[in-house]
This record gives sequence, C-alpha cells and structure tokens, in this order.
Amino acid sequence: MVDLTLTDGNTGGRGGSQRGKAAVQLVPEPDFYGIAGQDPSQGNVSLTKGTRGKIGVALHVSDFTGSDTWIIDSGASDHMTYDKSFFMSMSSPSISHVSNANGASFPVLGIGSVQVTPSIVLHDVLYVPSLSHHLLSVSQLGSQNKCSVTFYPMYVIFHNLCTRVIMGKGDLRGRLFHLDCMYAEPTQAPEQPLALTLNSDRLSELWLWHRRLGYPSFGVMKKSMPSLFLGVSESSLHCETCALAKSHRSSYPSSFHSSTMPFELIHSDVWGPSKHSTLSGMRYFVLFIDDFTRLSWVVLLKSKDSVFSAFTAFHKLVRTQYDAHVKVFRSDNGGEFVNHSFHEYFQDHGIIHQTSCSQTPEQNGVSERKNRHLLDMARSLLLSANMPKYLWGEAVLCASHLINRLPSVPLQGRVPLEVLSNYVSIPSSNTLPARVFGCIAYVHLYKNQRSKLDARALKCVFVEYSSHQKGYKCYHPQSQKFYVTMDVTFSEDACYFLPPVTPCQGEKSCYYEDLFSGQDGRLSSEFSRLECFGTELAKEDSSPPNREENLGGTELEKEDSSPPNGEENLGSQLLTSLSDQSDRLVEEEVSDYVSDEILDVTNAVLNSSSVSPSPSVVSPAQSSPEDAMRDEKWMQAMTVEMDALEKNCTWELVSLPPGKKTVGCRWVYTVKHNSDGSVDKYKARLVAKGYTQKYGVDYDETFAPVAKINTIRVLLSLAANLDWPLQQFDVKNAFLHGDLHEEVYMDLPPGYGTSTGEQVVCRLKKSLYGLKQSPRAWFGRFTKFMKKIGYRQSNSDHTLFLKHRCGKVTALIIYVDDMVVTGDDFEEIQRLQDQLSLEFEMKDLGNLKYFLGIEVARGKDCIMLSQRKYVLDLLAETGMLDSQPVDTPIEQNHRLAEYLDQVPTNKARYQRLVGRLIYLSHTRPDLAYAVSVVSQFMHNPSKTHMDAVFRILRYLKSAPGKGLLFSKHSHLDVSGYTDADWAGNITDRRSTSGYFTFVGGNLVTWKSKKQKVVARSSAEAEYKGMARGLCELLWLRNLLRDLGFRQEKAMQLYCDNKATIEIAHNPVQHDRTKHVEVDRHFIKEKLDGQIIMFPFVPTEEQLADILTKALSSKAFYDSLDKLGICDLYAPT
Repeated sequence: MVDLTLTDGNTGGRGGSQRGKAAVQLVPEPDFYGIAGQDPSQGNVSLTKGTRGKIGVALHVSDFTGSDTWIIDSGASDHMTYDKSFFMSMSSPSISHVSNANGASFPVLGIGSVQVTPSIVLHDVLYVPSLSHHLLSVSQLGSQNKCSVTFYPMYVIFHNLCTRVIMGKGDLRGRLFHLDCMYAEPTQAPEQPLALTLNSDRLSELWLWHRRLGYPSFGVMKKSMPSLFLGVSESSLHCETCALAKSHRSSYPSSFHSSTMPFELIHSDVWGPSKHSTLSGMRYFVLFIDDFTRLSWVVLLKSKDSVFSAFTAFHKLVRTQYDAHVKVFRSDNGGEFVNHSFHEYFQDHGIIHQTSCSQTPEQNGVSERKNRHLLDMARSLLLSANMPKYLWGEAVLCASHLINRLPSVPLQGRVPLEVLSNYVSIPSSNTLPARVFGCIAYVHLYKNQRSKLDARALKCVFVEYSSHQKGYKCYHPQSQKFYVTMDVTFSEDACYFLPPVTPCQGEKSCYYEDLFSGQDGRLSSEFSRLECFGTELAKEDSSPPNREENLGGTELEKEDSSPPNGEENLGSQLLTSLSDQSDRLVEEEVSDYVSDEILDVTNAVLNSSSVSPSPSVVSPAQSSPEDAMRDEKWMQAMTVEMDALEKNCTWELVSLPPGKKTVGCRWVYTVKHNSDGSVDKYKARLVAKGYTQKYGVDYDETFAPVAKINTIRVLLSLAANLDWPLQQFDVKNAFLHGDLHEEVYMDLPPGYGTSTGEQVVCRLKKSLYGLKQSPRAWFGRFTKFMKKIGYRQSNSDHTLFLKHRCGKVTALIIYVDDMVVTGDDFEEIQRLQDQLSLEFEMKDLGNLKYFLGIEVARGKDCIMLSQRKYVLDLLAETGMLDSQPVDTPIEQNHRLAEYLDQVPTNKARYQRLVGRLIYLSHTRPDLAYAVSVVSQFMHNPSKTHMDAVFRILRYLKSAPGKGLLFSKHSHLDVSGYTDADWAGNITDRRSTSGYFTFVGGNLVTWKSKKQKVVARSSAEAEYKGMARGLCELLWLRNLLRDLGFRQEKAMQLYCDNKATIEIAHNPVQHDRTKHVEVDRHFIKEKLDGQIIMFPFVPTEEQLADILTKALSSKAFYDSLDKLGICDLYAPT
C-alpha cells in the first residue's frame, strides 16, 4: 500500500506532474497491437494538495526495507535516496525535510548528483536516510533531463526530447514502476550489432507493422508501439521504399495551432491532374482537413469543376454527423475555390473564406503538408506492392484511412480520431485490423457465385478499407471487379503484382501495368505490317468491367425458308444452298486441312476455368539494346537487320552539316508468332523517330493506300468459285526499298558506333521504318515497278494490280509489305514471282494461310476465314476465358444511350476494346450491329456501355472459331440485302441502316451504320439505306469489270419495304420523296439503265435484319446459317 501527501502546490497526483516541466502521459496500449494490459491507474492512491514551502514529498513503504531499486514516482517533488554512497558529489540542501501522507517528517541531510543508469544522471537528488526506497521524481526528470515519460499498463518509457530515442525504461512490479538500472541509451555508431542484440521476431514484427500501417515514419510508430523499439534506434532502421517515395525539400517553419474547437477552421487543397486515371476515370482529389483535430477527408474527382459539389457534401456531413458548424474555410487562390458558386455559398452560410496570396503556397501550409503526407504514403504503398498506377486512388484513400488512425505530431502524439471523439459524438468508424496494402487476398465466393467444382475463393489484391461497410475492399484485376467482404484470407508476405524484371526507381508492375501503356508483343506481331507508319501499337486492355451473369440459353431448331415467288433465284440459292451445304463442307473438307493437335490444345484452353493471362509464352521482347545484346537470339536478329540495311545502301556516314538536325532512332523487338501461337521468329527492327520530323523541312506528302479488306474477300470468293490458287508473299524490309528524295539525317543506331570514334551521322538514301514519308516512298516504288512489267492499278482499289493476257487474268493485292497473288494465268503468276524476287528480296510464304491476323483454311470446294487466334488472345488478355458465354452479342430491346446519371468508366480502355472488336468484325458479320452500337459512345462511355462490350466478349467465348465460309456456286452474280430500323436510336431518333452484298453466292461486304439525319418515315429511312446498298453494289460491279467479269444482267438488291420499292419505280416527284430527292434521282437512273432491280423479300427472310436491330436467338442463328457463317471448330 502506498500513501502519498502533496504539500507542493504545483504538483499533482500519479499521472499529473508539474505542467510545463514534464510531458507525462498515461495511455492505453493501441488496440491493433493486441496486448492486453492492466490499468496502472487502479490502486489505493489518495491525493491531497498542501501549501508551497520548503517541504518535499516523501514515500513511505511499510512493506519494504532497504530496497536497491529506484521507484518511478509521479507524485514525488524531488529525487530522493537513502544511500549516501550513490552520490557523485554532495552539498547542503535547500529543503530541510520531507513528509509523507501521514504527516511524518524526515530530515534532508544533503543534495547532489546520482547516476542511476548508464544513460541517466539525476541532479538535485535529496539525501534522506529515513526512506526505505530510492525515489525518481517524474516532474524533475522531465524538466532537468529533457525527456518525456509515457506510462503503459506494464511498463514505462523515457524518450529523449532532442534525439527522439529511448533513454530509459521501467517495469511494473508489485503495483509500482521500477527503473531498469541496466538499460543504456543506444549509440549512433554501430548499426550491425542491431541484429545481435535485437530479437529477430520483434524486428520482423516491426517491419510487418511498418508495411501494414502504410509506411509511416518510425517516430510515429514509436509513439504507437514503443515496445517494438526497445533497444532499437530509429537511425538504424532504413526503409528503401520510404526513401524513394518520401524524398522532399526542406519544410517552412510551422505556424501556431490557432483553432480551439473541431471544425472551426477547415483547410483544403486540390491535387491533380494525374497522368493515370483511376478505374472510374478520376484524375484529381480534394482534401478537407480539420485544423483542430487534423482529421482529413479525401474525395476523388474527375475534374476541378466538382470541387464545389464535394465541399457542399462535406459541409452537410459536418452538420449532420458531427452537429458542428464550419466558421473559416482556408484554401489557396485557385479558380476551383475562388468563384461565384463558392462566394454565394459562403455568404449564405456565414463562412469566412481565407485564401493564400498568389504564388505563396506556404500560406496554405497545413493543406500542402497533408497533401505531401498523403502522397508520400500512397507512393510508398504503390511502390512496395508493385501496384499499377491506375490504382493510385485506392492508395490515397487507404493512406487517408491510416493517417487518421495514427498519432499526429501537431497533436503531440495523439490520434486524430480519438481527439475528435473527445469533443463530439462521431459515427462508428472502421475498426478492422490493419493489413498490408497490395498483398494477396483470397476472397470467399458464395454459393451463388460458383459451381460445386469451382474454386471457393478468388485470388484478389487488397486495396482499401471500406468507408461505408465493415469489410476489406479487394480488387480482381482480370474482371476489374471490387469485393467488399469480411470473408477474406490474407497472405501478407506476398504481393499480388510481381516486381519489375530489372530494378529501377519508379513504379511498374510485371504484367498489369503494361496493359495500360507500352507495346503488346503478340498484338504487334500480328500487326507488324502497320509498323510502316512509325507508330507503336497501343497495348490492348486486359481489365474489363464487371461481368454479367449468364442469361441462359436454349437449344434452337433451325428452320428452312424459301422465297415467295420465282423471281428471286439468287435469294433461293442463298436461303437454301448455304444452310444445306455449309455444315457438310466444313466437316468433310476444310477440317482435313486443320491440325487436330491444334484443336485439342485450344479446346483445352477454352475449357479451363483457371486460365490467367500471361504476358508471353516465350521470351518477352526486349526493352533496350543493352538487354538485347546479352541475348543471343536478339543479337542475331539485330545483326540480320543491320546486314539488310547495309546491303540496301540505306545510308552513308557523313558529318552533320551546320544548321541541320538529326532524327533519332530506336530498336523495336518483336516475337512473331504463327497462327497456332507457336514462335515464328525473333525480329529486331531499326525504326526512325519520325515524330521529330517537320513538315516542309524533311518530309512533304505521306499518304499511301492500303488494301481494302472488302477487295480481299471478293478475290477469295472468286478463288472459291473459279478454283484460283492463292499465293502469299512477303517483302523483306519493304520500306528500305523506297527512294528518299528529302535530305534526312539520322543518329547512329543504338549500340553501334564507328571504329575510329569519329562523330558522324547517317544521311538516309533510302526510306526507313518510322519516317513519315516511308509508306508513300515504298508504295510509289512498288507501283512504278508493277507498271513497268505490264500491270495496271484498279480504279476501285489502288492496291490491286491486274494483268490480262490471252483471256486470263492475274491479280496482286498488297497491304504494305504483304501481298496475295491469284488468278487463272499460272504461267504469269510464276513469272511475276520471279520478277519480284529479282527486284526485291522476297519471301515465299506458300499457299495463303494467315493474312493480317485472319486465318485462311482451304478445302476442296470452299475457303474458310476466321480469327480464332485473335479471339482467344483477346479473351485471354481481358480475363474472359472463364466467363459464362451468351448466345447473342447484344440484348434484345436494349436501351443503350447516354444518360445524365450514368456511371462513367475508363474511356481509354473502352476505346481500345471497341477498336479491337471493330477489327474482329472483318470476318464476323454477326458482330456488326453490336459493334456499331457500342462504337457510338466512344466519346463518353459508361459502365452500362462497358457491360455491353463485355457481353460481346462473352458471346465470342461461345464460339471463338466462328467465321465466314466461301463456297463454290458456279456463278458470279452480284446481289444484296438492305434494311433499316426506323427511329431506332432512343437518344436522337435516327435510323440504323445496313446491307449485305454477295458475289458468286458468297458474302463479301456488309455494313451497319446509324444514318446522319432523322428520317420522317420508315420509307425514307429504307430509301436512304437502299441508296447506300446500291453504292456498294456499283463498286462491286466496277471491281469485277476491272477483273474481267462483266455483269450481264441487273444486280438484285432485296428490300422488305414495298413503299420504298414503289418510290424507286415511281418517276413522279411528290411530298413523300422530296426529302430524298437526290437519292431518288440516283436510284432511278440505275433502274432506267437496267443495272439494278429491287425484288421484295418478306421480313422473316430479310438477312439484313441482324444489321439494324437486336434479334431473338432463333432469328439470329437462322440468319447466320443463311449468310454462310459457321464454326469450323464446332464439335460434330
């Protein structure tokens, strides 16, 4: 039992020392640390105040005699001891005696200095022989030794106020705190003994909590968890993440803390724009800070225009949740704060708006410092976990959550949330245990989210603590879906995103970061022909939006249809022969040319539910010449490229003339794949940095035509009907053959130099990949050569070169450096091949199999086009290989439009996905309408629009091998179907028109497009669609005439609107046709010339219906069968 009596008016009881002399705290152990302690304030302690005089305070313990330990006493006025031998020096005391709680007095015989530990020397220690214990006065220790004293349930810690290190400690024994006389303050010199003196488990736990709490400073951590720092100096702990993320300039002097109540003064600042948008398109955040509690609120914004709405919402939150009023609002002088809306709002609510002076951010120092604190922590979180930068918003919100729950220096080590709770009633806050940001989190999947044999958890990444739900927020990158749940298992020692391959400063994930920037090796290998434009193809997105649940489907029975009258001979052929022959042709003939081994592998991929996207199945493309030169494969590829450049005399080495500037260059490394995904070759290409060129200085004209995919399909239809061969050739280093007329200087290739070390540059004599004029120079050179050997360009497609000889024809179509040769003049084809080989360095690729990402499979009487590899790559990169398939690409009766309250989505990702689907529609007319709809929202996509894109991907999952079949019909008639959906767009009531055209009974061109003007009637909409279809038929007619096939009879354009047909045949102008007068004259002219005719077709037999509206599953698949769209890889 301890009895205390205070006779000094400036001293308090236990836990209440002299104000201004010592910082004594009695705080509970932090909850998240998990130490269950006892309350040191409990005990039989009585406190009374006496008068000030020369009387000290003595401790009398009746249970002990002659103890050698020092008792830490917050109630003692002076240090006291009964052992004279402890004194280093002694003099006469100024205090004559001390008294205890009973009023008994004890004489003081001397005063001096005593060294109690190797680190602590006590001054003015009273010599009192009658005492039974040595007493250490907390108040005197704080004032003389410049230290703070913090009491915990089981121990007490002394901190040096100057060095911020622990200089002493004590332990609780028998309800009293005893000083540890053997403890010594750690020295600064040796850092290695740390591992020898510190328990490894404690050190591991310290670093674990450093990561869990968002990489706070070790000073802040020491205030929260001093037990982890026992025997550890802050200077011996070095965190590389903190060093990289928190480097900053020296700070300005801090201002005095002025507010006296919460929410009297609010500081605010806006940060942004970020170069990387979040998943919801946010690029800014606004910060609101309460000056009194230093509690902060973060709101993510799309633009600075939203700052006002964010503040009004925050102001309502303060009034509703905390029953408080904002008196002063302090911000910088930015336009987002200084505007009419804010001015009126402040006047209406009586809020004083204080702004900093122009170009003086120091006056808004609280906001600026908090901004830096938030970004330092967010940057640390991102760097340590190798997180992609598009998750910066979640990192900032997580950092704000942690900072609000950590001790704050301006609050003298108190926690902002706890300070606020002492003044106002606060809503229940998130008290979840802290976890490491970016670690692997296994989210439990509930029964309705999985089947019986599926995995019961989903591997995600932990990104945030939910603000409105009691749960952890985890993110699944493949589906771009967030989960908020308590049913999650963490693996805090492992990060979800792998570290970068090579160590470098900055942030880069191994795979998912590259989905938003950089180059896709596989995509660039498919589109390497486009390198002629000197641009790098953007890497396609692999983070699709939330997946839709499977809408279900039923087995459909196919119905055969026949035309109503005998006029429609071609319609009868299309409606019957295609549906009857397509399955037999594909199964019996085309399948003979496809490897079963490939089918087995790809089907296994499709049926696997655990497939995750992989950056490459082979060695990835190198990023720098230095790395490439260490790899034998890439070194050999670079040598081949340099040999080709030298052989072609691409440049000459000269000194740079005065006043001239050079164009840079770089190496582009690509792994080229075959159609089955196997590696074809490793290719290194030297590319000039054409973006530094200036128009009129080192380049003029740049346009060069490329082959139309419609022309290629027409040639394939002719080849199928006439048994023409299809040969494919490739020009090696095509752009190097182009003659360069401008004076262009280029830097030496990276990794190469002259043997003498002379400073020279390359003066280009031939065009080079990357130069703006290279495509035009190469195509001009090729055109000149083809005309020289007797070929002429088609007027319908300038990339098609034709030669007629002895009633036979040879056709060559070129797309940059890839060319396809066909025709019935086999002797001329061989001669052409020989002539091309003499003029250019050619590569004979044999029969056409893979062209521009399109797979070509040829049977005895048919040709099949598909983009199965392209589809599988797209599904893998978007994480959709394990998605639930749907039976149609777009919902029937959809209401896709732009709404004011729509939820935005990532615009760049949406545009990239739609762009890939547009290219896929070259062989998939079943996607034409769906892709046309989603492409209308490229400028402002929403989550609903992204879900529609995702549904198209799920439809592709149902049949990735579906493609276009060209059969042998023994005729070359040209026909088409046209249709329009009147006022079908719910936003602007414009109509959607579409057409299919056939050559030789095979589908060759199609289009689904929203009309540019609003049609006042269905007949007008159909008439405009008819005019478009007629234009396409005329182009086909002219193309066939160039090829030597004249149409002897009128082309048939089928329409299901009798009013439209009657208007076309009616020569009288009246009110119903004045809106389409030009189209009427155009159509009438072709009718009079017997070039075209418009047979009527019933709506149920209208093939173009799938181009204008979303159909039911049955009608949709009936149309596909009649169009010749089938799946080569479908099980039989």
